[in-house]
Amino acid sequence: MDKKITNIGTLKGKLLLFGGVYSNLQALEALKTIAEKENIPADNCICTGDIVGYCAQPEETVQLFKIWKAKSILGNVEIQLIEGGDDCGCDFTEGSRCDGFSKLWYPFAQSKLSKDSINHLKTFPDTITFNYAGKTVTVVHGDYFNVSEFIFKSTPWDKKATNFETTDSAVIVAGHCGLPFYHENNDKLWLNPGVIGMPANDGSPQVWYAILDDSDGDLKFKHHNLDYNYKLTNSLMQNGLLPEEYARTIITGIWDNTEILPPLESGLQGFGISL
Repeated sequence: MDKKITNIGTLKGKLLLFGGVYSNLQALEALKTIAEKENIPADNCICTGDIVGYCAQPEETVQLFKIWKAKSILGNVEIQLIEGGDDCGCDFTEGSRCDGFSKLWYPFAQSKLSKDSINHLKTFPDTITFNYAGKTVTVVHGDYFNVSEFIFKSTPWDKKATNFETTDSAVIVAGHCGLPFYHENNDKLWLNPGVIGMPANDGSPQVWYAILDDSDGDLKFKHHNLDYNYKLTNSLMQNGLLPEEYARTIITGIWDNTEILPPLESGLQGFGISL
């Protein structure tokens, strides 16, 4: 299938970047409030995909995103939902804990989404590109070549470099892995703003996003914590249909397992995020 790439031109002013809403309506409401306080218009708010996921309100979350009119690319979850797939498309190892959990949350989400919400997800491109502070920026989910590719801070630069070369970009904004980070090399920047739907395995219920700023003529970025009503999110997830382990993570900030993580990131579990 051909990749749908949308060029949204030149953006100016602050940009709000985030990923992995994961059906967490409370987190999305809190982030929308941040955008309004920072006077960041919806056209400057960009999601790296996976608006739908582990939490209890997939339909409400997609509808709020639609009302907000923020931009997003397709995550693997959206692709699977649109195509009527049997699983989330995360490429989890068969029989792993994540694979088992996905057999609970994915069909739950699939059963809750209206035709209108699916049609809205269909409007998302695979990739967004734009110019910002004199640099070409490309937004991907996993990486440019594979929507389900897990790219971390410790992932070798050589693997990241092919994304910059192929897209002719100075900045890659990516999601999927669930952890906020940045990696700079040879005037190139790989930026993962983090996700707002689940904590970053750092021992805190807060979640993560990033803001880009061009006020001094150059591209500046900063990661931020997001406080939201995580106790309500946790309560709604305890419905007997979703994994209890994911509901617990909402409170503790600790992932149930680290099977997708490289050794470096796995060893940092519970030690906070250093950026």
